Amino acid sequence: MTFLELEGVNTYYGESHILQGVDLHVDEGEVVALLGRNGVGKTTTIRSIMQLTPPSEGTIRFQGEELVGKDTYEVADAGIGWIPEERRMFGRLSVEENLRASVPDTSKMDESLEFAYDTFPILRERTDQRAGDLSGGQQQMLAIARGLIGQNDLLLVDEPSEGLAPQIVANVGEALLEASDSVSILLVEQKLGLALDLADRYYVMDHGEIIDQGDTAGVTAEDEQLRRYLSA
Repeated sequence: MTFLELEGVNTYYGESHILQGVDLHVDEGEVVALLGRNGVGKTTTIRSIMQLTPPSEGTIRFQGEELVGKDTYEVADAGIGWIPEERRMFGRLSVEENLRASVPDTSKMDESLEFAYDTFPILRERTDQRAGDLSGGQQQMLAIARGLIGQNDLLLVDEPSEGLAPQIVANVGEALLEASDSVSILLVEQKLGLALDLADRYYVMDHGEIIDQGDTAGVTAEDEQLRRYLSA
């Protein structure tokens, strides 16, 4: 079943034509990676889905329902979660308060908090610390944990490994892999190895267009064509 479907999506920032006829889909239970260099439109794709930067043309459907024209909160209420690259946490609230605010079903609060703390043990040590006082890497961990415990049907994940040490990146990968048992994921990620390990399929974007796609089976981080697409 197709969960998310974009057809002919064109999105502008002012006069700048960023997304140019983007077509992609994510099926139920899939992890799909959106690959490409910085500045080619990957984050704009996510912002278009969330209706933060609504497209001027095209359709975006989630479980058969048109999202274009809805408010962002309506997109979230439909079951789409977002882990943004820029983190977007409540800086004056504690780590635990940030996590609690992300759990819609309070009957699952203890289970959700335990999952977050087991995934990122440093957050357990910082549970009462203000989120705004965490290091950059710790804030990234908190942002990812919030997305993972949000009980969504589809998760949009933008550069989850950004600014994290290799061991924490491994923890992130394990957490996303575990989450993929119960949630579909559209993943934007610069680390090709991590993206290929997690994803079932991939799309490559360049200059606001999808220029390649395929299954990840048998594809490695040494693939010359993919590396060419991702090189600066």
